[in-house]
Amino acid sequence: MPALPERIVCLTEEPTEVLYALGQEQRIVGISGFTVRPPRARQEKPKVSAFTSAKLERILDLKPDLAIGFSDIQADIAQALVKAGVEVWIANHRSVEQILGYVLRLGALVGAADRARQYVDTLQSHVDAVRASAATLPRRPRVYFEEWDQPPISAIRWVSELISIAGGDDVFPQRAVASLARDRIVADSSEVVRAAPDLIIGSWCGKKFRPEAVAARGGFAEVPAVRDGELHEVKSPLILQPGPAALTDGLDALHAIIRRWAGRHAKH
Repeated sequence: MPALPERIVCLTEEPTEVLYALGQEQRIVGISGFTVRPPRARQEKPKVSAFTSAKLERILDLKPDLAIGFSDIQADIAQALVKAGVEVWIANHRSVEQILGYVLRLGALVGAADRARQYVDTLQSHVDAVRASAATLPRRPRVYFEEWDQPPISAIRWVSELISIAGGDDVFPQRAVASLARDRIVADSSEVVRAAPDLIIGSWCGKKFRPEAVAARGGFAEVPAVRDGELHEVKSPLILQPGPAALTDGLDALHAIIRRWAGRHAKH
């Protein structure tokens, strides 16, 4: 049998959640400081990185045989680790389908391919169940999702897809497919006004969403979501990490907001 990685550093949240779900947590020797799922990981594993920075010497002291990260934003961390002789896997999954594929690949990497397939089947069944529930809603709201406020950044691809699965329509789907965050910046707030979203959902990564600040933006008083008081928050750990959390609790949170809106507007 080929050697499997025994000492893994997880530079982001989702590999930690997946490895715990697959019963492979004993392989993890370090985690991201943003990790909240599962809760016990924060007590059991040392925190060695943020998202754009890492404690390089601390990581090297752990003698990892693999570090797992996400996206071009962690390229500098990856480069430093590679130069120090650490094998690095930087995933770049952006869609719901790619998240499921990521779980399969990570499972295979640690010798848990069968369990990963079963886990993916469970995740897919949950997504399908929410999609079926959403299909029964009397109306679909137009949704503006904001993942950052300065500058405003609209939904990344998997969030846009989850909005659709949950029963809504992303007002900026063309931005969602962009590979870089800078291409999802909504520099002109009048674009949101013209899009006339029925719901505004905020998930400002690392800080609390402030609906009153959004409502006070120029021209926003005429936006249906602001007029009707439909500004909501989904906590970023549930929706902005491309892993199981987004497909379960994150999706459920979106669907609950949309279902309540649809119920209030069913008669109109």
